[in-house]
Amino acid sequence: MANGTKYLMSMGELKRKDNSIVFHNEKGNSYLPVESIKEIYCMNEIALNTKFLDFCAKAGIILHFFNYYGYYSGTFYPKENLVSGKVTIKQVEAFLNNRNNIAKSFVQGIADNIYEVLYHYYRHDKKEVQPTIDWIRKKLPDYIEDENLGIKQILRIEGEIWQRFYENFKYILPEDFILNKRVKRPPDNPINALISFGNSILYSKTVSQIYNTHLNQTISYLHEPSEGRFSLSLDLSEVFKPVIVYRTIFDLVNTKQIQVSKHFDKKYNYCLLNEKGKMIFIQAIEQRFESVFQHTKLKRKITYKSAIKIDGYKLEKYVVEGIEFKPFSLKNMI
Repeated sequence: MANGTKYLMSMGELKRKDNSIVFHNEKGNSYLPVESIKEIYCMNEIALNTKFLDFCAKAGIILHFFNYYGYYSGTFYPKENLVSGKVTIKQVEAFLNNRNNIAKSFVQGIADNIYEVLYHYYRHDKKEVQPTIDWIRKKLPDYIEDENLGIKQILRIEGEIWQRFYENFKYILPEDFILNKRVKRPPDNPINALISFGNSILYSKTVSQIYNTHLNQTISYLHEPSEGRFSLSLDLSEVFKPVIVYRTIFDLVNTKQIQVSKHFDKKYNYCLLNEKGKMIFIQAIEQRFESVFQHTKLKRKITYKSAIKIDGYKLEKYVVEGIEFKPFSLKNMI
């Protein structure tokens, strides 16, 4: 993959050889150029040792691990060089004093980007999506702007936004990709499999981008901070799901690049992308991450991947300097 990302789809072993990375599998050795790799996605069983991890740490390479179902398992990344006690304290203060407003900003960002995705289909003769578009534009602001909302009420509003979005899939996708119910672990049909796989990749990509900021990944605002996960990455990635994950899914399915009969393994109670399907999806979502647009405020071209990191910078400026935080907007390109 371009721009420093490498996906390993087969079983094998990662090791250091001199100043190079070697991936060994049944086909032999593949040499990975250290100077051009920033992150490695291990999508199968990969053997490695601490000597290799130490080498990656010194080279600044992040490793993401996924399980059999395509779910994100965890990340190894080098020691945080940008760690900041000041920013962490400010993040905690923002959580204690202004969590609800930050959470509402994320929810509004999700809604705004869902609106833009649906409006695209409305303009292409999918008039059935109009009720959801109207609800987001006319009704939702009254709910979100209520100053008395608690975090549970904010989360319920977020849930309703996603549910209304899912209800429109039947107007956008062919019948064999209709979403009857969002099922995650494990996904039980092709569309759930695509969503789960895409969300896992987006989440891990967000982990990598936040690593390049001063933010503490465990202090979040929309999602509940808890042990054993980078919950701030869950916050930041939510806004980009309509932009990156769902637009990728809609394009692949509607152009028949992904088909139920060719790209899924279906068992009694779950449905997963097969290896060919994963490769098609990975190539498409990476192309979207690297797609370039003109950033309105910065007045220069950036990628969607960089936009995730910029959202991290915006949140950092909010908690440290009090500058208003507005997540990425597909409409305004900021």
